[in-house]
Amino acid sequence: MKAHKSPFETEKREWQKEQRKKRAKTILTIFSPIFLLLIWEVLSRSGLVDARFFPPPTSIVSTFFTLLISGDLFDHINISLFRIFFGFLLGVIPAVIIGLCMGLYAPVRHFVSPIIMALMPIPTLALLPIILIIFGIGEVSKVVTIAGSVFFPVVINTVAGVISIESIHLDVAKNYGAGRRDFFLKIALPGALPVMLEGIQMGQAIALLTIVAAEMMGARSGIGYLIWTSYSAFLLKEMFVGLILISFFGYLFSLILRGLQKKLLPWR
Repeated sequence: MKAHKSPFETEKREWQKEQRKKRAKTILTIFSPIFLLLIWEVLSRSGLVDARFFPPPTSIVSTFFTLLISGDLFDHINISLFRIFFGFLLGVIPAVIIGLCMGLYAPVRHFVSPIIMALMPIPTLALLPIILIIFGIGEVSKVVTIAGSVFFPVVINTVAGVISIESIHLDVAKNYGAGRRDFFLKIALPGALPVMLEGIQMGQAIALLTIVAAEMMGARSGIGYLIWTSYSAFLLKEMFVGLILISFFGYLFSLILRGLQKKLLPWR
């Protein structure tokens, strides 16, 4: 007769199985970009793709370290991160406040919604000439351009998050005499947080797209400037360094926001 397994052994087996699945997922996640780079390297070295347009990844890495040692790359990275950080904050903070007000108060929502719906379809980069006229060609215009592109996905998701809160929570807060501050901080903000964070995640991706385009058109430094000037001079290894940096920072910011989401929303 087969011996019955104890609940402890069954639970241990399930835990080990879950750990193996997690390790397999981690390996696949790490291996997929490495596999892509290996294929790229082989195709470029073998001549199956033109190395002038798609230089081998090893030569791109060599160019990366050359730029890093010279100090030029640090300057481009620092100024781009500065613009992204402050532009992101300038877009997210008012978007959250306005989104909470729109979600909580119908008159505010009816008044502001047409303005947002009218402005949202206009690409922020299409407004760049106006932004340059108002703020000049300095850093403020870059920060404002990023803020404008981040604002709309965050405000729309914040409104959607507040509206999705079950009415019973609002009724209970009213019955207990919750003030306006309590509604904002204890009802609307926590209730809208899951959807709001999705909007912020989307906003960070848009911020990276915007900074590259903005630095291509009206800057003398930054990762976007590096990409554009390298392309113009047909220095494609330097151009790929800039593209890979944007991809890296996009992935890094996404990981940071996902980690923040796990801390703030441990039940999801």
